[in-house]
Amino acid sequence: MSTARITLPSRRRRIRYPGTGPLAGTVALVLLAALFLIPVYVMVMAALKPPAQADAVHMWELPKSLDFSGVEQAWNALSPNVRNSLLMVLPATVVSSLVGALNGYVLAKLPFRGSKVLFAAMLLGMFIPYQVILVPLVRFLQSVGMYGTLQGLILVHIIYGIPITTLIFRNYFNQLPHEIVEAARVDGCSNAAIFLRVMLPLSLPGFVVCGIFQFTNIWNDFLFGITVVPDPTQQPVTVALNNLSGNFSVQWNSVMAGALLAAVPTALVYILLGRFFVRGLTAGSVK
Repeated sequence: MSTARITLPSRRRRIRYPGTGPLAGTVALVLLAALFLIPVYVMVMAALKPPAQADAVHMWELPKSLDFSGVEQAWNALSPNVRNSLLMVLPATVVSSLVGALNGYVLAKLPFRGSKVLFAAMLLGMFIPYQVILVPLVRFLQSVGMYGTLQGLILVHIIYGIPITTLIFRNYFNQLPHEIVEAARVDGCSNAAIFLRVMLPLSLPGFVVCGIFQFTNIWNDFLFGITVVPDPTQQPVTVALNNLSGNFSVQWNSVMAGALLAAVPTALVYILLGRFFVRGLTAGSVK
């Protein structure tokens, strides 16, 4: 009687390369974090120094005494423009996200003939350099009476945000089971009701990803702000920050304090919504 010999698969030996352990990874992350935080350190320290100490010679030194005159000057100069930025970024983010959600729902759950071509054509909008469309953009806004207004700048950011928000929501809705839509149709829901009552309540991770992405892009925009709105009193904070430096001398403590003020809103958004952002990415909002 012969017995069959069973050979078990040999366990693969894990090869460890020198310098790839947990300690090496931790050291690499600490070094990279320090590298990225160096500009933040210089900005914060310069903002809290008196004008005589806030220069290139003393840029690495700690402030000898805390001086908030730069913060006060920056706030007095930039607070109206911070308000303009908030009035611009909030509606532009919300509207572009809603339009992207509607487009993504149609392209993912209600495909029609030519929808893929339309989607590809829409994505081309993300690859068009801003400088190419400045002249026709200004002519269009002048023709509709929105040039030089904050409403015109909001419209520009909404239109330019539609391709990326559509991409995010199309990928997000694609990973939702199509049986949800079929079940809602069996219950008598129309396409609009499915979008409003079924898809939107399931779209919180997608909206968080879109919101953070759009908020950051729109808040940090400079080119559209200085082109569409020539009036300094109506310009966003990023343009006003550029005007904060003088023509003949620069008070670096006030400039750095202004940069710090301009960076606070986006930092708060990431701190407060960061865990939702990661959850939205892992849920398939961006693939």
